[in-house]
Amino acid sequence: MLKPTKILVPTDFSEYSDRALRQALDIAKQYGAQVYVLHVLREEFYRFDDLGNIADTWQVMENSRLAKTKENLQKQLDKFPQAKEVEVNADIRRGLHYEAILEEAEQKGIDLIVIASLGQSGIAKYLIGSVARNVLKGAKCPVLLTK
Repeated sequence: MLKPTKILVPTDFSEYSDRALRQALDIAKQYGAQVYVLHVLREEFYRFDDLGNIADTWQVMENSRLAKTKENLQKQLDKFPQAKEVEVNADIRRGLHYEAILEEAEQKGIDLIVIASLGQSGIAKYLIGSVARNVLKGAKCPVLLTK
């Protein structure tokens, strides 16, 4: 029987992600596991590093985006009192969502991924979202899909 010690929960701050986080926290509490909450920022395609003031403006925007994401992670965790009863780590990565999730799982030695089957993209009601589908296909550990 699976007894997870490290649980990864990717989040896009949607109600679906809240449900996945609630499940992960319940599982973590039951087994004394650690929970890793991950938000992936899409990597921007344009870089203005060599353009002086534009680069400074870009950096200010990126710093603001990162600060807002950290704030959103904390707000999401604050919704769940059980988050104070288990060890929770929050992280932010950049890149393609499913690739960043799989890399995080590999690097942290995750033994269970709890992911929402749908997210903010609003994909059809009964289909598994593309991020969840790609995580399911590429994961080296069990994946729990939540509705």
